[in-house]
Amino acid sequence: MATLGVNNSIVTLFVENKEDPKELSLIYSTFFWLFLAISGVLGIVVLFCAPSISSFLFYTTQYATPIRFFGLFLPLMVINTFWLAIYNGLERYKTLVYLQVISNVLVFAITAYCIWKNQILGGLFSVALSEVLMVAVTFSFVWKDKGAFQFDLKKVISPKYVQVIQKFSIMALLSAVLVPFTLLLIRNIIVQHYSLQQAGIWDGVNRLSSFYMMFFSSGLSLYYMPKLAAIHTETEFKKELKSYYTIFVPLFLLIIIGVFVLKSYLVRIAFTAEFEPINSLLIWQLAGDFFRIMTLAFGFQVVVKTMMKRYFFIEILFNVTYGALCYYWIENQALTGVVKAYFYANVVCFLFVLFLFRKLFTSR
Repeated sequence: MATLGVNNSIVTLFVENKEDPKELSLIYSTFFWLFLAISGVLGIVVLFCAPSISSFLFYTTQYATPIRFFGLFLPLMVINTFWLAIYNGLERYKTLVYLQVISNVLVFAITAYCIWKNQILGGLFSVALSEVLMVAVTFSFVWKDKGAFQFDLKKVISPKYVQVIQKFSIMALLSAVLVPFTLLLIRNIIVQHYSLQQAGIWDGVNRLSSFYMMFFSSGLSLYYMPKLAAIHTETEFKKELKSYYTIFVPLFLLIIIGVFVLKSYLVRIAFTAEFEPINSLLIWQLAGDFFRIMTLAFGFQVVVKTMMKRYFFIEILFNVTYGALCYYWIENQALTGVVKAYFYANVVCFLFVLFLFRKLFTSR
């Protein structure tokens, strides 16, 4: 909620105004002050509501302190996302890769140390500490690249860019509320019907999926999104779609085949023996992720071009279908029903997106 579409909107605006330094400075100032204010307010809310948040998420208030730390450092997370989005908008891909590698290595080190010292409590503290590390690393690159960041930071919030941000933010807000709500609802359904341990196994499937999905979606955000932001005709979009489906989709297919073949080793490396049931569930998750990647070809265009109605329909359709199918199947099929629901929700969403963009395939 604190970063409400900051990445997507900055990439679009920077690509559109890359030849105009004055406009870029105005965009920079507007984003900086607006999102600093939003994250500051949300950080204060988290500080005061930490016990309630802990109780809601973990069924206990004992994790309120690390949640307070997260609220305290929330503005740093937003600033870090803001700077990374600017690098993306400026198409400084090599710098972004270096930043991601260095940040993730340091985050891994501090997370492992915190968990080793204080187990789950240490792991939760590391979430906030990681943000401090990441913003420090990003700031060192920004300081070094002063030439690329020669923006005049005025205490100005431009109304015309607030309107653009508003569109992206409304879209991002829907996802920021709907996606966690759906996942928490499904988790609670699993806990009610079975146990907290079964909910942990389901979350393990999601975590394993997020590992390779993060690798792939990050690459798409770096390369594919700026490409879409720069195009203005249907013909150009068709060309990008062809490139996407001939390069990215086969590559992702190879990745998920590799994950499926090596699933026993990957689960053994990533989790403990209690998570072995993931092996029998992973096929549905992998198939669902494949359809998700095919849907993203159109999804990025919907986001970049702020097609708000289409975005709302797609997001609501997926989450309602996912939640409803989980509720329908869980009693008879247990966790298999939950991951099947994820697969079918993605299939339904993909077919719906093809319907929305049907004119692309019927027009010459």
